[in-house]
Amino acid sequence: MTKTREKVINILIDNSDKYISGEYMSDILGLSRASIWKHIKALKGEGFDIESKAGHGYRLHRKEKRGLSSYEIKHKLKTSYMGQEVYYFDSIDSTNIYANTIANQASEGSVVVSKEQTQGKGRSGKVWVSDNDQGIYFSTILKPSIPISRASFLTQVAGAALATSLERLGVACQIKWPNDLVLNGRKIAGILTEMRAEIESISYIIVGIGVNIGPKTFEESISTVATSLANEGYQIQDLDLLRAFFIDFEDLYEDFKNKDYTRILGILKDKSAVLGKEIYLIRDGQKDKVFAENIDEYGNLIVRNELGFLEEVFTGEISVRGLDSYI
Repeated sequence: MTKTREKVINILIDNSDKYISGEYMSDILGLSRASIWKHIKALKGEGFDIESKAGHGYRLHRKEKRGLSSYEIKHKLKTSYMGQEVYYFDSIDSTNIYANTIANQASEGSVVVSKEQTQGKGRSGKVWVSDNDQGIYFSTILKPSIPISRASFLTQVAGAALATSLERLGVACQIKWPNDLVLNGRKIAGILTEMRAEIESISYIIVGIGVNIGPKTFEESISTVATSLANEGYQIQDLDLLRAFFIDFEDLYEDFKNKDYTRILGILKDKSAVLGKEIYLIRDGQKDKVFAENIDEYGNLIVRNELGFLEEVFTGEISVRGLDSYI
């Protein structure tokens, strides 16, 4: 039933500039006109603004008048598996939480998407403020055959893909090692990676991403470190960003699984907000000033301390801050 309904909405999306008769859809899909009407009625119940006009048929209103949906996210998406199975919610406690409940049965590349999270999760147990219509929040289910030690690098693979997607949409952002994207020195997106594994075997990995898209007012405590695309003057559609990301991430994820890190590291270094700068490493409340020199093939940050010695900083081990600002 759902697959048939998806075919109905796909016809309407492809022809949203005109009316499509029920007879035409009946012939194309091999269904009765009564069955077509039932699917149209169900789609209206899901929030689609479909107009019915006697003698003309059905017409789906233009994209800017519609909400987001799993159908639109998947529609003619040019990926092999990323985003080909979508669980969409207008509101949810956390996309990562839900992804964990379905991960064992879900296929690789399945995603959970929401416009609002009531219990959004950030790094180190922090809360990610995920108000309705101010951002897009999604979690991707991955099942790679890799050593457990390589799993954390997927955070940065996702960061490289997201930065690439935003650049294609006209936003030149930077990557703040290891899991944030920044624009004009303030955070616009965060990435949280979680893993379920046995002793030496990964069951699944969930990469959760939150992007501040719409106009947003931040609490005073974070107003100097966080921003949104709209606050910085960019009008980006969440649907465009999701579809671009699934294409770019699948591309880089395939490189990652094939142990080809050249492109990933190239993006991470080229778009780094920390390399070539003096920064603070913050660990257990202690701040150490270092110079960020490189990122190695494991995604670890190579820094030079004040004594002149090189140090390898492991992802997830510490926080990074600029000397006088967030970065």
